[in-house]
Amino acid sequence: MLGGDRDAFRRIVEREGSSVVSACTRVLGDRSEAEDVSQEAFVIAYRSLATWRADGSLGAWIARIAVRLAVRRASQQRQVVWLDPLAADADLPNQERFRTTGRGDAADPAHSILRTERDARLRQAVVSLDEPYREIVALRFFAERSLAEIAETTDRPLGTVKTQLHRGLARLRRTLDEADR
Repeated sequence: MLGGDRDAFRRIVEREGSSVVSACTRVLGDRSEAEDVSQEAFVIAYRSLATWRADGSLGAWIARIAVRLAVRRASQQRQVVWLDPLAADADLPNQERFRTTGRGDAADPAHSILRTERDARLRQAVVSLDEPYREIVALRFFAERSLAEIAETTDRPLGTVKTQLHRGLARLRRTLDEADR
């Protein structure tokens, strides 16, 4: 398709870049980490253009590569917990002395911490899903791909994708329910 045309591929990166970074950010919860993974995904896609079957959209194929890389990176991450020196001096209970890294919420820091923890638990639960459920759930909700795009990209019948998504979400619910107990 592109015949090694770097300029044509640059236009593809410009067109698909923001959606790929967004998908990776949803998986990883960290924008700079997501940008690194997205860049890696585009390099892999460029080197692997000959393997693209062109039976689905190029953007969906690149998103699939990126989501897989992001899920792999997320499974290797450990949540970082920082001791807040000001809270520690205030003699607060243990759980209130710690804060987690994540997105800022100037209006309500407690809400931000809870949201960050919830998001991290959800990402970890998705990462812990078995294949093919992990891939289908990640493509649907992190990469925001339609079921038809997922079917084309993964070369699976639409009915199979729907079943795998349903089963993956059920397993995800069970995992999250067990974690809440």
